[in-house]
Amino acid sequence: MERFLREWRQDAVNKHQYETAIFVADKLLALTRDDNDAYWLAQVHFSTGNYSRAQTFLSRGSLLERQPQCRYLAAHCSIKLGKTDEALTILGDKNPTHLISAPGSERQKLRHVDVNSRVGARHHKAASRSDRQPTSEERDKEDVSSLKYEAGMCYLRGVCYAKQNSFDRAKECYKIAVQIDVQCFEAFDALMANSLMSPAEEWKFLESLNFDTISVSNNPSLSQEAAQFTRTLYTTRLSKYSRPDEFANATESLSTHYNLSDNADILLSKADLKFTQCRFREALALTSSVLSTDKYNFAILPVHLACLHELGQKNALFLLSHDLADTHPSEPCSWLAVGIYYLCISRIAEARRYFSKASMMDPHFGPAWIGFAHTFAAEGEHDQAISAYSTAARLFQGTHLPQLFLGMQNLQLNNLSLAHEYLNTAFDLCQTDPLLLNEMGVVYYHEDALIDAISMFRRALTISDKNEADPDAWIPTRTNLAHALRRSGQLDEALATFDEVLRHGVKDSGIFTAKGLVLLEMGRSWDAVIALHEALAVTPQDPMATDLLGRALEANESDNGVLGAERRAGNGDLVGSVSDEEIEEIDRKIGGRLKEIEQNRVAGRGGRRRRDLRVGMIDVDESGFGESMLVDSDG
Repeated sequence: MERFLREWRQDAVNKHQYETAIFVADKLLALTRDDNDAYWLAQVHFSTGNYSRAQTFLSRGSLLERQPQCRYLAAHCSIKLGKTDEALTILGDKNPTHLISAPGSERQKLRHVDVNSRVGARHHKAASRSDRQPTSEERDKEDVSSLKYEAGMCYLRGVCYAKQNSFDRAKECYKIAVQIDVQCFEAFDALMANSLMSPAEEWKFLESLNFDTISVSNNPSLSQEAAQFTRTLYTTRLSKYSRPDEFANATESLSTHYNLSDNADILLSKADLKFTQCRFREALALTSSVLSTDKYNFAILPVHLACLHELGQKNALFLLSHDLADTHPSEPCSWLAVGIYYLCISRIAEARRYFSKASMMDPHFGPAWIGFAHTFAAEGEHDQAISAYSTAARLFQGTHLPQLFLGMQNLQLNNLSLAHEYLNTAFDLCQTDPLLLNEMGVVYYHEDALIDAISMFRRALTISDKNEADPDAWIPTRTNLAHALRRSGQLDEALATFDEVLRHGVKDSGIFTAKGLVLLEMGRSWDAVIALHEALAVTPQDPMATDLLGRALEANESDNGVLGAERRAGNGDLVGSVSDEEIEEIDRKIGGRLKEIEQNRVAGRGGRRRRDLRVGMIDVDESGFGESMLVDSDG
């Protein structure tokens, strides 16, 4: 009869007929008084959302003390009921670090021995006890299922600490959970999704995991392959800013050997990499392929929404945000979509409202916090933006983006020392983001460290070229490089860089004006006249271009053809050119004009291309920093 009732209960659970399962499980528990049957009755109540009733069955006798699975489920019920302190009381505040399995342990070495030599292996294992770490000895005494529930309880401790905004303790709990049971993916995903570790820390943590504890039932020969497979899967979840080659190898292996090329998680990882590399169209193609078969995949939607914004597809954003708001109003991502749409059409107040709503629904939803901060930056409300970015920096300690945005806002306020400090902090976390390198170059430019500025701009462009980024994405960085070269006296290279920017189809009077100034400094007054006429063709009322054009015409008249050319060639005197003091004054004025133009352009487009903490959000910081002619990475 017990066997019959257990089979009946399991069949009902498999068919999601929970009332039947409860009815049968209740009779089975009355018949057997077995701890395991009490646990399964509580499991069914948990599945139906009856968390309090589930706890009632788990609290009978001393189940919580005797059975780790019962303690795990009882704590999970408390978390579902919002009773975080009660959950921590059940779980305890001490993690079982003695159960951690380290790579290279004797247990690992003996994992894949031949089946026929197991007796000898056990003898060898016992003989080598004195050479092993105490943690391995204590771990070997634990049942495998108990280890998994201990790891699960570490994960739940992390959830509780995260709800209490104690992120350092949450991070430690998550890490221990995965180190005890490498198959505890929820803990691993919490570390990655919430950016609790820097890119370097993520790779170091992956290498600390003992994947050889994974075993395949009744098939030991497949255990090693299963371990490598799991490691490869985990590799695709790491930060895309570092070790892109290893990431590419992992995705290639999963795609070719295991036929996972069309898997949503693999495509999300590839799209995330494309997005960090500013290859927006390729990223959008990948996310669209997932959504064509899984329309409401909320894991991939943030990257998809960011790509739509980057490419200015307002109609697609409008339709998608309305659909999500109608069908899934309880999902934070739905209101994130609405906020991004309003941000795209420059209705900042509405965008802020919906970003705020998304962050209130899920206080740990990174894209919403970043979007909320961007709305203040878009309106020039730097103090409020700094406050919002600071909150994001506290919530997501492992990503460099909030620190980067804080540096950019302080740069807007001309707080160079604070900007430098924030950007250096971001650089310590990530040294391969071209946007960060561009902003550091801007700071060096303002500090008159032109050699360092030029180095940073060139490094940003080198990484962008290596990533095969969209060329238009890094036109501002190339423009910044040209300005830095001009100020450092490298006029020929500055002129070539400005020409390269203009070849991309840029129609900006500020660029033409800067080119005219370079030509004027080189003594090529007639070429300067042509460039400044082009500037005025774009913006007829540009005062700086008008002023420089008058000077260029005077210089050209003074040069008077070949005689002037010979005079220049003879002694290097740039007849009719402006003095150093006048150049500085013109530079200052043009910088202010370019700042105004760039701010208007950003406001018109609704924001900047920006990658987010794996979610992909949009940076709407203004450009044109201080009094220079530099522009930031808004494109």
